[in-house]
Amino acid sequence: MYEGIVQELIDELGQLPGIGPKSAQRIAFHILQTEKFDVTRLANVLLEVRDKVRFCDICGNVSEQPTCLICRDPRRNPTSICVVEEAKDVVAIERTREFKGLYHVLGGAISPIDGVGPDDLRIRQLMQRLADNTVQEVIIATDPNLEGEATATYLSRLLTTLEIKVTRLASGLPVGGDLEYADEVTLGRAFEGRREVTH
Repeated sequence: MYEGIVQELIDELGQLPGIGPKSAQRIAFHILQTEKFDVTRLANVLLEVRDKVRFCDICGNVSEQPTCLICRDPRRNPTSICVVEEAKDVVAIERTREFKGLYHVLGGAISPIDGVGPDDLRIRQLMQRLADNTVQEVIIATDPNLEGEATATYLSRLLTTLEIKVTRLASGLPVGGDLEYADEVTLGRAFEGRREVTH
């Protein structure tokens, strides 16, 4: 324990996701000991982010305007929507340069333990987007964990009532991984998602 404001800084940093007590302490001391670290700039950027950044009215991605860059891009394919849990997932998929359609950010995943149900997510907004029959395929790209699977199952059942192709991202063995270290679920998924080898 440190006294006063130093402990307050450590406590505040420790509230950020993925930052434990030791990491919070390291960051706090980096700020204190590095003379060229611009604390004012960091504080201003944090305040600016709070003031300027919002969520896209259409897809729920982060944006400084009412609609995000992807939704405004006329080159994107409007017949395909990739459904993700969080805005950070959009960035991950965009880095692959494989997907040219639009996105829909749910704002989380179904998790009864955490009190998150379908009504807490942006599922109603997704259904509204699908109402005009422009979309031909919905790609469900939720995380391959318990909550992500529950969300994917819920969405799949909901979307089968519409005449839209519903697909789920494949999951399985990572490139460069060893079979002996893969868990049963990952190996099972790899078998389910296997494809024919063409010559």
